Amino acid sequence: MPGFNEISPEKLMRLVGTPDCPALVDVRIDEDVDADPSFVPTSFRHSHTELPALAAKLTGQKAVIICQKGKKLSFGVTAWLLSQGIDAEVLAGGHLAWQAAQLPAVPTAMAPLPSSLWVTRHRPKIDRIACPWLIRRFVDPAAQFLFVPPSEVTAVAERFDATPFDTDAGPWTHDGELCTFDTMIRRFGIAHEALDRLALVVRAADTNRHDLAPQAAGLLAISTGLSRQYKNDTQQLEAGLSIYDALYRWARDAFSESHDWPVSNGDK
Repeated sequence: MPGFNEISPEKLMRLVGTPDCPALVDVRIDEDVDADPSFVPTSFRHSHTELPALAAKLTGQKAVIICQKGKKLSFGVTAWLLSQGIDAEVLAGGHLAWQAAQLPAVPTAMAPLPSSLWVTRHRPKIDRIACPWLIRRFVDPAAQFLFVPPSEVTAVAERFDATPFDTDAGPWTHDGELCTFDTMIRRFGIAHEALDRLALVVRAADTNRHDLAPQAAGLLAISTGLSRQYKNDTQQLEAGLSIYDALYRWARDAFSESHDWPVSNGDK
């Protein structure tokens, strides 16, 4: 059981993928990362020797500090942050405990730089809103997204050092019957039951296979409605994030819940 100023891997996983997830700071030394080249989703690396810079970065945020075993490095960094008025906790058992719990971990080779830049076609509907949500909630909370005419995606990617996605070319796209959302889940190594359940709905809506999931028709209706409601694609993305936050919570906690009328005794 976690002690004072600790959070268990299982409890932290309940926060990952939600807007309430704290900043996750990986303070492992290079040797430990080389021995296990993966990261807790959304975490970023920071040296334990550069604490003033870390404090400045975490201003106004809660944080969970992650080292290899959840011992001296994470407790030292956490104690220093607490002394500076920053709300911080230690991941109990560290990265090794996260791996032992068989929770999703992003391979180092797939982890983008902080504040990564992505580009795709304008006028998004499903995949091009779902994928940014996935990246923001499970990979890079500071990621930015550009929406441009289809003919300009490749050129913009090259000129602005952005990663193209959901386009005809490149690794971040459809794979057979799978959509780009599926591809990202697989390549980022973040598959788990709730996300897989959500992915089925996204795939069914994005590829017009509503037989795969009855929720797909509703997602399509909401997505096309949003695209009519907003002329600004970035504003549409920000509105769409809350839709996928709700869908993720449904996929994680409420997928078996139903609703009917009249209300039976005991129903709320």
